[in-house]
Amino acid sequence: MANAKVYDQNRKEVGEISLADDVFQVEVKPELLHLAVRSHLAKLRAGTVGVKTRGLVSGGGKKPWRQKGTGRARAGSSRSPLWRSGAVVHGPQARSYGFKINKQVRKLALKMALSSRFTTDNLLVVDQLRFDEIKTKNFVACKNTLGLKKALIVVAEKDTNLALSARNVPGFLVLDPQSVNVYEILKYPQMVLDQGAVAVLQERLK
Repeated sequence: MANAKVYDQNRKEVGEISLADDVFQVEVKPELLHLAVRSHLAKLRAGTVGVKTRGLVSGGGKKPWRQKGTGRARAGSSRSPLWRSGAVVHGPQARSYGFKINKQVRKLALKMALSSRFTTDNLLVVDQLRFDEIKTKNFVACKNTLGLKKALIVVAEKDTNLALSARNVPGFLVLDPQSVNVYEILKYPQMVLDQGAVAVLQERLK
């Protein structure tokens, strides 16, 4: 098992924590990370665009004019795609763009993302992050003390004061361990975990 130093909010070392090798020291394969990110972004895509086909356009039930004798071309409906206000041929339809990847592959990709942060010294473990009040100034002072510029912060227990204090600071996101995903880890160059979050993540990725 690898060991990581644990710091308090003032960047003072307060101990060490053991990190599971099968979670934080996994060989990183870029193609798997790429697949996990693509899958995540594809599921976020709305896919709600849609155009009306002939079966969806209202009206057009009556034949505009008789079949023969007018000198004009035959017409069966005023909602033909050839007509103004008519339907659209082969237009986009509402659908889901998401695609499935195996559960084991998703889990492995998450381990690789965590390992990439740990092996490049961009993972910081703190004993806890707590704020007595909602104040952006306090969070800015804390992140400057910890040497953070753009980071994903993962805490085991939901802390409204922390989340709201960090909300207006660009480049920071606060999540719980169950919401952590490959995309968010790779999006932020630094990652902060409290000790409780480390335990939850290791249990989740067994």
